[in-house]
Amino acid sequence: MIHGFVQKVWATIGCAALLYGALMLMASAKAQTPTRGATPLGADLPHIALLLPVDSSTFQRHGEALRDGFLAASKVPDPPALLIRIYPVGEDPKTAVAAYQQAVQTGARVVVGPLLRAAATAVANGDLRVPTLVLNVPEGNLPARPNLFILGLQIETEARQAARTAWRDGRRNALTVAGDSPLLKRVRQSFSDEFRAQGGKIVHEFLFNTSPAELERLKKAVDSKTADMAFLALDARQARGVRTTLEPLPLYASSQAYSGDTSPGAVVDLAGIRVFDMPWLLQRDHPAVMIYPRQRFADPDLERLYALGIDAWRISQAMMARHTEITIDGVTGALSLGRNRQFNRDLNMLRLGENLPVSPVGQIAPPPAPILDKPPVTRPAPKAADKGTVKKP
Repeated sequence: MIHGFVQKVWATIGCAALLYGALMLMASAKAQTPTRGATPLGADLPHIALLLPVDSSTFQRHGEALRDGFLAASKVPDPPALLIRIYPVGEDPKTAVAAYQQAVQTGARVVVGPLLRAAATAVANGDLRVPTLVLNVPEGNLPARPNLFILGLQIETEARQAARTAWRDGRRNALTVAGDSPLLKRVRQSFSDEFRAQGGKIVHEFLFNTSPAELERLKKAVDSKTADMAFLALDARQARGVRTTLEPLPLYASSQAYSGDTSPGAVVDLAGIRVFDMPWLLQRDHPAVMIYPRQRFADPDLERLYALGIDAWRISQAMMARHTEITIDGVTGALSLGRNRQFNRDLNMLRLGENLPVSPVGQIAPPPAPILDKPPVTRPAPKAADKGTVKKP
């Protein structure tokens, strides 16, 4: 599986009543006491505000992973000049806007977040008095505003890039295989739309099914030679189930087909599939990636959010410098600010089984950079009178 969290947040963002929305303007429980003197509660001090679901019972790990990436990047090469305050913010639009306003009133020079879509949409539509980077694509069409910046990990980006790459590789007739989840169907649709826009044709469409009869039907479609490639909107487990049936077609897939498992068995089972993912996972030994410390995550989704935090920090610095054009060779991809204020993200492509760091069975490949044991120091955010409400699914 890939993007388990993305499936719940970026991919199921149509569910407005996600989980929570507590407005508790205090430091995360894991934030450490500042060493340069305590910040009085309610003090107005210049700072960078980070709005994340670090107090959510469901998304706490994900918010903390992104937070830790942000804080880790802030120390490279030197500690930040401004304080960083963590504002626990979930999905509820009203509490997200209240948190944003509180952050600005108490000295925020830049705001990063929220992460969940309903909250990000509310903040993006509000009064943006300082440069603001929302970490999800807001709903609807927003007018371009100078203080609005948008960065997200949309899975559709990977599918569209796969379609463009396949077209450049000379592929013209595609066979697609998709899982039955709404997310995977959307991934296939994004690929198909872009491939057709390039001039290609979708000649066969299959839903994932490993029954003998369906595998035989799939094999007949391959043997008919009407397709010159296949696109897999599948997770890693599903991709393993159909890869050999699809031979000898060239195979393309989103990062869902790469679970981060580099054990010999997993690498062999997925060998040859072209996946699109971020440099943080596919180019661990690249100097621009190795400069940042890593945490060990068993879940690749958390690694992706940690990487998003790193790039969010780098963008926040460009925002504070009031750069009008921002281009970053990021760990989540090559980032460039579009006219719609959203960052375009160009990903890496890798054929699985080639140049992957192979680890012992059942283990994660050791990271090439030092492990970050403790997050950098942050200042506590001031308390708010209104604690907000908690929304449940």
